[in-house]
This record gives sequence, structure tokens and C-alpha cells, in this order.
Amino acid sequence: MAVAEAVGPRRLELPRRTPILLLALASAAGVAMALVPLLRLPPVAVASAMIVQAALLLAVPRQFAIRHSAVVRTWPNLAGGLLSLIGLSLSTNGTSAALDRAGLLLAALPLLSTSLLAMTALRERRTRPAAAVLTVSSAALSAAFMAAYLSAGSAVLLNITAGLVWGALLAAILLRVSQPAAVAPPDTTSATWRDYLALTKPVIVVLLLVTTLAGMVVGAGEWPRAGLIAWTMLGGALSAGGASAMNQFIDRDLDRRMQRTQRRPFPSGRLGETEGLAFAFVLCVAGFYTLALAVNLLSALLSLAGMLYYVVLYSLVLKKTTTQNIVVGGGAGAIPPLVGWAATTGSLSMAAFFLFAVIFFWTPPHFWALALLRRKDYARAGIPMLPAVESERSTAWQILLYTVQLVALTLLLPLAGAGGALFLVSAAVFGAGFLVFAWRLWRQGGNRLAHGLYRYSSMYLALIFAALVVDTLVRA
Repeated sequence: MAVAEAVGPRRLELPRRTPILLLALASAAGVAMALVPLLRLPPVAVASAMIVQAALLLAVPRQFAIRHSAVVRTWPNLAGGLLSLIGLSLSTNGTSAALDRAGLLLAALPLLSTSLLAMTALRERRTRPAAAVLTVSSAALSAAFMAAYLSAGSAVLLNITAGLVWGALLAAILLRVSQPAAVAPPDTTSATWRDYLALTKPVIVVLLLVTTLAGMVVGAGEWPRAGLIAWTMLGGALSAGGASAMNQFIDRDLDRRMQRTQRRPFPSGRLGETEGLAFAFVLCVAGFYTLALAVNLLSALLSLAGMLYYVVLYSLVLKKTTTQNIVVGGGAGAIPPLVGWAATTGSLSMAAFFLFAVIFFWTPPHFWALALLRRKDYARAGIPMLPAVESERSTAWQILLYTVQLVALTLLLPLAGAGGALFLVSAAVFGAGFLVFAWRLWRQGGNRLAHGLYRYSSMYLALIFAALVVDTLVRA
């Protein structure tokens, strides 16, 4: 696949993926340099990484480097990697407070140079929106680093994030400017705040926050501090919203072929791909650091695991390859109660994993009910969702089986230490309603019953976790 590059009056054909691959490898070398202080490797390691990185950048075709000089000429880790190594060494030798502070400032320079890259990209109108978003992100990371006076390990983590910010900016720029003009997405100014909000799938985010709060309350055995709730909800909302936006970016071509999703911001053309990608990346990074700095590291790592699970395992791998995509992929949506539990306790217990299992078993009947209504859409898009591959009756049978397991699991929660008599009664009542819907769908079929089950299952999850919270507070 080739891309035409304009050089004077002639057009030069360059391999489209070669320079991007070289720059991606150079980015990996930069991240490797940031790991050197953490791994306690000798200075020759950072020197070797810098040489490899420089060689990769020199190997980028000259015409590509000239055309995209804003990307190639400013690199955050060529100088920053060495400064980071020196700075972290100074900040941990205990010689003096002034030298310690100077060392931390040196270690922050890679983050500042990432901002310089974004500033150069601001000169091009077509890359300006993505560059502006990432400039703010990088500047915020730098400010947080210098203000918080963090440890060497935290500095390494922030340096890695700076490399990832640079990589996201690189991807956003190349996504827009390395395509031939004939296929490049048109510039649009029609995007509004509602389009960015729609990328986050706010209804799903609210449902996930309900389960996060339940995990916090049940884990603590009481109503947590307001500040802890606020920071956990903010970090969870940013993480879930960022993962959802990344999912819509990955699925943008599939969404164009599905009637249900054609009006989403990407397929409708209201929002550019570079702006959406930058927005998604910034939300994910902000969510992780909000939890890591304001709550605790375990909750942040669990949130990161959920984002990777949803974006990589489900969106990139499972969704397009197996009818069990939603069964395995449902684990991503089951992580929020673990985040909430870890936020208040700093650990995980068997009861926390029971909450995880409730959402895990709830996901297939919920989404298969929706897929029954949209099975032609999924078939047209080539997504092997179970109703698009199996018969309606076979899908309804699977829905019934998972519903039976789900209801049984909720009735076992008190034995695991989550919930008491009030919750047990509520779980039995709500579960009976779910079973009735699933039974009728299997016996009678039809879109009306599938739609009813889908709506009830949405309310069921919120109600079952709300009952768990009320029961915990009553018994506190």
C-alpha cells in the first residue's frame, strides 16, 4: 500500500507503513529509556537505547521527514532520556534538598519536550485540535510531577506516560496527514460537546459507577468519606469514558455498516478521527492518574486492567472472531466493583470477586437480548454475535441458562459476606422477574419479549447493586 507525497511539482510514492513503523520502534526505544532507572541498569543501557532510537529516526525516509518535520524533528526522549537518568540519580542520592529538587526538575524535562512537539503540531490547521488536547495533557502531567515532588518510581511512570502521550500525538498526526488526499477524512467543525460526550457512552458509564459505588460501600461496610467517593467516581468515569471512546474509534468502520450506530460521532463524520483518538487517550491517562494519585495504586491498576481488557482483548480481538466475544469480553465491565472495593480497603477479598462474577454472568443475557433485536445489523457488519450466527431459539436458551446461573449467584452472595436478609429478599424478587422474562423469551420468542428483557436487565443490575448498598448501610 502506497501513499503519494507532494515534493515540488512531482509526487513521490513512499511505502505508507515503513516510516510509521520506524517511528513506532523509536517510540518504544524512548519508553525503554524511561525504564532504565527503575530496573537499575548500567548507564550503557540508556546510551544503547539512545543510539538505537537515533538510528531508527535517521532511517526514516528523507522526504517523509521533510514533509512531517513537526513529528520527526522534536523527540522527547533523545535528550530527555539521559536527563531523566541523571535527574533521578541526583534526586535519590540524598546530598542536599536543592540538588534533590533540581534532579526532579531534570527528570521532568521529557514531559516538557513532549509539549514542545505538540506545540509544533499546532502550526498545522489539520492537526491543531489533536495537538491542542495533547498539549494540555502533557503540560498537566509536567505540572503534576513537579508540584507533587514524586518518588523515582513515580517519575519513571510519568516518563513512560510522556512517551505514550507522544505516541498518541504521533498516531493522531499520521492518521490525518499520511493518508492520500482522496481518502483523507474531511475537516469538520460541526463537532460539539455532545459528540465528545457521546463517545464516552454516558449511560453505560453511569451504570458502571453504580457498581463501583456498591463495591466501595460493601468493602468498607459503611458509607465512605465524601472525598474518597468523589475521586473514585471521577477516576472511574474518566477511565470508563476513555475506554468507550477508544472502542468507538476502533469500531468506526463497523459502525458505518450498522444502522444502530451510523449516527455515532465517527461514522456520521461530525467528529474527526484524530480529535476522537486524542480525546480517548487523554481520558484513559487522566482516569489512571486520578485513581493512582488521589485514591490508591491498586484501584488504578485494576482500572487500567479494565481499559486494556475492553480495548485490546474485546474490541481488537474477540469481537470480530468468536460468538463467545461478549461472554469473555464481559469481564471488562465486571471490574468496576473491584475498583471500588480496592479504593476503600486497599485489597481484594472473595466477596469482591463475587461482585465481579455477578456482572460477568449478567452481561451475556443482557447483550444477547439487544443483539436479537439487531441480528441483521451484526450479520451485515460481519460481527459474529451469537444471534447473528445461531438461531433465535438457541440464543434464547443460552440467555435462560446464564440467567439461572446469575440468579443463583446473587442468592449465594450473603454466604460470601456480601449482603444480608434484606438483600437476599431483594435478589430473590428481582431474580424471579429476570427468570420470567428469560423463560418467556425462550418459550415464545419475538422482538417484543427480547426488547422487554433488554430493558429489564438494564434496571436489574442497578437495582441489585442498590439493594446491596442499602442492606450494607442498614446493617452498619
